Order: sequence, then C-alpha cells, then structure tokens
Amino acid sequence: MPLLRLLVAATASLTLSSLAIAQPAPGPRPAPRPAVAPVPGQPAAASRTPRAAACHNGLSFDRFLADLKQQAVADGVSQRTLSEAAPYLVYDQSIVNRDRGQRVFGQVFTEFARNRASDGAAKNAQARIRMHAAAFARAEKEYGVPPAVIAAFWGLESSFGAELGNLSTLRSLVSLAYDCRRSEMFQKETIAALKIIDRGDLPASEMIGAWAGELGQTQFLPTHYFTYAVDYDGDGHRNLLRSAPDVIGSTANYIATGLKWRRGEPWLQEVRAPQNFPWEQADLTIKLPRAKFAQLGVTYPDGRPLPNDDLPASLLLPMGRTGPAFLAYANFAVYTEWNNSLIYSTTAAYLASRIAGAPPMRQPSVPVAQLPLNELKELQQLLVRAGYNVGKVDGVMGQLSRTAVKAMQVKYGLPADSWPTAELLARMRGPSAQAQPAGLVMPAAR
Repeated sequence: MPLLRLLVAATASLTLSSLAIAQPAPGPRPAPRPAVAPVPGQPAAASRTPRAAACHNGLSFDRFLADLKQQAVADGVSQRTLSEAAPYLVYDQSIVNRDRGQRVFGQVFTEFARNRASDGAAKNAQARIRMHAAAFARAEKEYGVPPAVIAAFWGLESSFGAELGNLSTLRSLVSLAYDCRRSEMFQKETIAALKIIDRGDLPASEMIGAWAGELGQTQFLPTHYFTYAVDYDGDGHRNLLRSAPDVIGSTANYIATGLKWRRGEPWLQEVRAPQNFPWEQADLTIKLPRAKFAQLGVTYPDGRPLPNDDLPASLLLPMGRTGPAFLAYANFAVYTEWNNSLIYSTTAAYLASRIAGAPPMRQPSVPVAQLPLNELKELQQLLVRAGYNVGKVDGVMGQLSRTAVKAMQVKYGLPADSWPTAELLARMRGPSAQAQPAGLVMPAAR
C-alpha cells in the first residue's frame, strides 16, 4: 500500500507541509553476502546469510523463517501454499538497503501537482472512466466513491497498471520482516501475502511488485489486498495486477470501508483567502463551518462567495499563505490515511477534483520561497533549543515541526501559517530566541 512508499519513498512522518523534503543518507552498507541461485523471473540475487537480527534474539534467518511459517500455518495457510512460496521466501539484503536508504526529493506541492495532476493526467483518467464505465458506476453505487477519486489513485499509483514494479513480493516482505526496523508489521504482511496465494487470487510466481511489498495497480499492501479485494469481473479470483474491474471495485471498497469515505460529501476545493485572514486558523486540525470561513473573507478563486452553511472544513495551505489555498473536508482524511505525505495526498485530492471537472488551480503570483535543507535542519535545532519537540531533526517538517513553527510565528508576531521562512529563522537566531515558551506541552510521538 502507498502508506509505505510515502510519495515515492518520501517522509516517514506526517508531512503536513509541501516543503523541500530531506534526503536521508543511506545507512551503512553491510559486507557482501554469498548469493544464492536466482529465482526465475527475478532480477536480483538474494543473500541467504544475513547477520542474525538482534530483534529476533539472534535467530538465523532460516530459523526465523521456520517460525514464521509456523505462524502462517496457525493462521490457516496450507502446506501446499508454503511449498509453492518456498523458492521466493529468501533473504535479500538489497531490499533492506533500499528501506534503510530511502531517498526523497525536493519538489514542492505546485511542482509535483504540475507533473502528476496535469491536464493530460486528468484527461487520461477521464478516458479510463469512460473505458470502464460499468465497473466505475457499480463501484459508486455500492460504495459511494466517485469515479474521479478512484481514477486519481489508480493513475498516481501505477499509471493505470503500466508501473507495477518488478520484484518478488514474497522476497521483499520476508526480508523486511527479518530486518528489525518494522519486523512485526512485515511478518503480518508476509502471512497476508501467503493467504492471498492460498485463497487462489494469485500464484506465488505472479506476485511481483514494488520493493516494499505493495501489490497491484493501486499498490495495496497484502493485508489490504486480502481484506478489501473484490472479484468484480466474476472469474472467481481477485486479481489486482491484471483485472481493471477488480482494481476499480477493490479500490472503492478500501476507500469506503477501510478509510471511511463519506458518501456524497466533497473532499477538496480551491479557495482564496484574504491577506488579513487570521492565519493561525489555517490548519488541518482546526475545523470551522463554511459560513465562518465566508465571514473571514474566504471565497472561491473567482471571487464567488462560499455557501453560507455549517459544513465543516479546514483551510489547507500546503505552501503557506502565499501559495495555493484549499478547503479540506472530512473526506480529505482519506487521502492522508492513504499516504501521509501532504504533497502526495493534496495532489491526489486535487487531481480527483480536476478529473471531476474543477478548473486548474491558481498559481502563486511569485515563487514561494523555501528554505534549503540545511536551514530547515537548523530551524528544527533552534526549535528544540526553545523547548519544542520536533521529532527527528532531519529537515522534514512533519506535524510536530509545523506546530512548533506556528507557535514561534505567533510568538514573534509573524503570520502563523506554519510555513518556515527565512524571517523566522533569522528571528530565532537572535540572542533572545533560546528561552522556552511558557506552558508549552508537546506530544512525544512524531
């Protein structure tokens, strides 16, 4: 599922900003391991002799795998499936290296949206909706999810099936399960993948996907595949790699059932906020009735007034007050649950609105200034010295960092839009910037 890749392997925290994102350096590369014979159809050789993982009490990979197979059997996986999967249940250090050395890029929201939510992308998605009209209509009737929402995820995740990945899903999952970083999670995902085979949806040999174990044209993790995949083409299998109807129905089921889509409600609308807007009210954690936003001077981009109703929304500023502005409704939470990078989630929601007929968003009149990575790290360090918990000091402005930025903007009398600026950094570099804010209580989790 895209929750792992986080915008092409983007941030590991809730990135409620569209800043230039940090590029973590790869972890230490382990010494080369002896390679085993390649699995047919797989591009890379695997290493079967990894260093014994400390989180497994020093168990060798083979012993760990034996225990994992026992868990799978206890969960109902047949010996036939274990035998079929055995050639693919091998350790691959290169997968772990990729997980440890995830790299991200420095595009801001408008750049990413220009590339991935263009007019061409919207028209391509509209063509897919026409091509599979019956499946989309059925999914909307059964699950309440509009075709534009499904098609936006489908296009972003795999270009409608053109980019599925070429790695053995089982090999990736079991390698990450043995590694200590997210071992428990990937043990569950490995067992779920085995259940998918056992159910007859996919043979082990066809379980090919992205390096982190996502499967299918909308990149489900195996637990989501097993739970939410549906057979929409009536062939008795749930094939999210090859069957467009199955992809459409399953994606709608996951969005509606797993992510709690609210039938008939909007998700994202572009707006325009006045210069004198109380920017501290612009936050996904703050919900106001649309009538209140109208009273504060928020309009549609062309100046038309907002509806004078009680529908709750948040003012979303992915690039601060000088960038695009949106009203994010309750359904926007589906997007941040699907992928918790705000660059991705806002782009997906914006693309869905374009597919549904919304005009292109207004571009900033002048480029939005963004701090370079080294200054973002410095700002985080200064926030820590001032008494704020920002999580990891890595240049990635996650929720805690943004909350701290907003608080410091309020303290210095700056527009509190959570966007880190050179002016805020300069203020914090001053001699009076080290005092801890009074009464500040920050959560420990990032």
